[in-house]
Amino acid sequence: MSRSGIMNFLSSVLVLIAGLAIGFIILLISDASQAIGAFRTILTFGVGSMRNIGDVLLMATPIILTGLSVAFAFKTGLFNIGATGQFTMGAFVAIYIGVEFTFLPPWIRIISSILAAALAGALWGAIPGLLKAYRNVHEVISCIMTNYIAMFLVNFMIMNSIFDRNRGTTLPLPTDSNLPTLGFQNIFTDGIRSSRVNAGIIIAIVIAIVVYIILEKTTFGYELKACGFNRDAAKYAGINENRNIVSSLMICGALAGIGGALAFMNDTGLSMSTIDMLAQEGFTGISVAFLGMNHPIGIIFSGILISYLQLGGARMQPFGFSIEIIEVVISVIIYFCAFVFLVKSALENKIFRFKKSTEKSVEAASSEGGN
Repeated sequence: MSRSGIMNFLSSVLVLIAGLAIGFIILLISDASQAIGAFRTILTFGVGSMRNIGDVLLMATPIILTGLSVAFAFKTGLFNIGATGQFTMGAFVAIYIGVEFTFLPPWIRIISSILAAALAGALWGAIPGLLKAYRNVHEVISCIMTNYIAMFLVNFMIMNSIFDRNRGTTLPLPTDSNLPTLGFQNIFTDGIRSSRVNAGIIIAIVIAIVVYIILEKTTFGYELKACGFNRDAAKYAGINENRNIVSSLMICGALAGIGGALAFMNDTGLSMSTIDMLAQEGFTGISVAFLGMNHPIGIIFSGILISYLQLGGARMQPFGFSIEIIEVVISVIIYFCAFVFLVKSALENKIFRFKKSTEKSVEAASSEGGN
């Protein structure tokens, strides 16, 4: 592993430990007698059975995609805080096709749902991209606006198309509109029940590898990163910076849109509600991206880790903690990961100062020896 890789790994480990420590302190303050048991659940529940491991992979699938969406933007000098809106648009389109296009063969319907979700996310990502490229509107502002527009627009479209009035959510997906399990139900089982982990995790991993290849091994990826590092220099080199800004945010949107599709195409009975609340997967993707140091392969592991902590945290209620305390603890642990770049910078500064002081000591010793 390179020095940079080691620094990235150490930074991620340190912020994770710090987040866990603060989460444990919150549990101690809330109920010291149950804190250890609850904290142990966070750390061990995800590997308590093969079914739990499968559920970790299932929960990790959409946040790996939103993490990739955020990381791709960072690699190209942008901040895609609009992943939650792109996720929402993609999720709605995928569910709509799954519910309404039952005349299509199942495999065509599934592929169409994923591709349509990617297109919906890409088009939604194009809005802040166009505003950034041609009107110099900061993408953070426009992304925040499009997040809320997506939420209200999707709620409106659900109410007027695929609304289930008995449940207050979208109509349930037909079984054959869900992703195939590929036999995972025979592996990730506790002997009584099986996890619903499916082909989505494979799709997420493959997409992460493709994103890595695009960014690191292609001319297109080089141009995107060049625009991110210095738009003026890229323009001077003959790179169309406006086109690349729009392309970057469209790719980000497509990734988040696919994440939205995979989040609901899993035969768990999960449906979109019409509650005026932004999808948290988009914001969790920010921490996933940071913890993975914006590296597509690292995001696979950080997404699984964050999912692991969320699954364990969701099982703390038997210890007497209210759901609000549980949400606070998990949120602290997850969002503390956003400090990873700050920690990396601090570590690099300390190492640099240590090397400088060591070099001065060696020079001083050499001077004294020469005298």
